[in-house]
Amino acid sequence: MISTPPVRPLFLAATLAVAALLSFGLYLQHGLGLEPCPLCILQRIAFFGVGLFALLGTMLARHGLAARACAAGMLLCALGGLGTALWQSWLQQHPPADPFACGPGLDYLVETLPLAEWLPKVFAGEGQCTAIDWTFLGLTIANWSALWFALFAGLAAWLTLRRG
Repeated sequence: MISTPPVRPLFLAATLAVAALLSFGLYLQHGLGLEPCPLCILQRIAFFGVGLFALLGTMLARHGLAARACAAGMLLCALGGLGTALWQSWLQQHPPADPFACGPGLDYLVETLPLAEWLPKVFAGEGQCTAIDWTFLGLTIANWSALWFALFAGLAAWLTLRRG
């Protein structure tokens, strides 16, 4: 019989990976001067959610139901981030005709408009959301985010559905 690995190290590894990814995002922003677009901000929020649930899962790993709930929260955040990253990747490959139609930044939208008005503008993803400012191994930041979100979603799904 194959034994399943303990879940606490898996939750901890996810927590540390998210911390490293968010730190790298801050380095890209403050160290290299790459300003995040609204879709990038949403992905950061999703990464933070994955990390928060992973941290809670690390602390609650011995409590089966609580650990599964943390894994389910991780899964929801990872799927939301994956969808956003895939949407941005698609926009980068198929930019709209007017690359400057994105309008004001996310902070301005949140402060001045109600949720029902600014959320659709964020997901329009035009303008700066289509810019490819940095690549590594031929993949954009959005591509790398999608890859990481897919890994986190797979891990979270396994942690949620595992036996034992």
